[in-house]
Amino acid sequence: MSLLNLLISKSIMYVPGSVLHIFSKRYIAGEKLIDAVKSVETLNKKGMMSTMDILGEEVKTDHDATFYKNFYIEVLNHIEKEHLDANISLKPTQLGLSIKQELALDNITEVIKHAKKLNNFVRIDMENCPYTDGILQLYLDLKKEYDNVGIVLQSYLRRTISDIEQLPKDGLNVRLCKGVYNEARMLAYKDPSIINRNYLYALEKLFESKAYVGIATHDEKLIFESMRLIDKYNLNTDNYEFQMLLGVDENLRDMILNAGHKLRTYVPFGKEWLSYSKRRLKENPNIARHALRQLFDIHGY
Repeated sequence: MSLLNLLISKSIMYVPGSVLHIFSKRYIAGEKLIDAVKSVETLNKKGMMSTMDILGEEVKTDHDATFYKNFYIEVLNHIEKEHLDANISLKPTQLGLSIKQELALDNITEVIKHAKKLNNFVRIDMENCPYTDGILQLYLDLKKEYDNVGIVLQSYLRRTISDIEQLPKDGLNVRLCKGVYNEARMLAYKDPSIINRNYLYALEKLFESKAYVGIATHDEKLIFESMRLIDKYNLNTDNYEFQMLLGVDENLRDMILNAGHKLRTYVPFGKEWLSYSKRRLKENPNIARHALRQLFDIHGY
C-alpha cells in the first residue's frame, strides 16, 4: 500500500458522517426500500436491469438474521408488485453465516424458495476470506434443489481458478468481480495487472464452461477484453450481462448499453449506509482515494 493511499484510508474514517453522506448518496439509493424502488424504476426506464442489496453484514443474533430474511422477502414482493426488472443480492453473514452455517442455509433457503415462486433470482454475494469456503458450500447445497441461485467469484483471490474448476457446470451463474476486501498476500494478488489478467483468465474459463456470467467491472480495459472474448465465443446476450455499481462511470454504462449489451446496476440501500461506506473505504484504499477525489474534487491524482 502506498503512503498516500494509507494516509487517505486512515483520514477518510474521520470525515464527519454529514460530509460522507454527500459522497455516499450518489452510490447508495437511500435508507428506505422505497428509495431503492425509485432508483430501480429510473434505471429500468433507461434500459437497465438492477439487483437490490440491503446494506449490513455480520449480524450478531438469530433475531437480526431473521429480520434480514424477512426484509429480503419484502423486497422480492415489491419487485413483483411494482413490476421491476430486478433481482436481489444478499450477504450470507447478514443472514446468519457469522453465527452458524445451518442458520444461514435455512434463512437463505426461505428467500430463494420465495424468489422461485415469484420467478425471480437470488445472488449470494462473496465476502472476506474467512467465509469463502462456507459461502461456496452454501451455494453448492442450494444449487442441488434450486436453479434460481448464483454465486460471486473474485479475480484477486489466488484460489478462484481452482474454484471455477470445482463448481458444478450445469446451470452455473457467476458474478465475476475483482474483489474489494483487503486480504493477505498469501490469499490474494496485490498487483493490479495480475488481478486483471486473472479476471480475464477466469472469464474465459467460465465461458468455456457455458456459465452465465455477470461481468462486474468498471475497468474499461477489462470491458474491452471481455467484449473480445464475447466475440471469440460467439455469445449472445442470453449468455452474459455487464454489471456496474450505482453512480459509477455512467458514461461507460451508457456506452455498454448503446453497444447492445445487457447491463445490471447494483442498487444498495439501508440504514447501515454509514458503516458500510466507512468499512469499504477502510478496507480498500483505492476506493478511499476515489472517494476523497469525489468529496474534494481533487484532479490529477
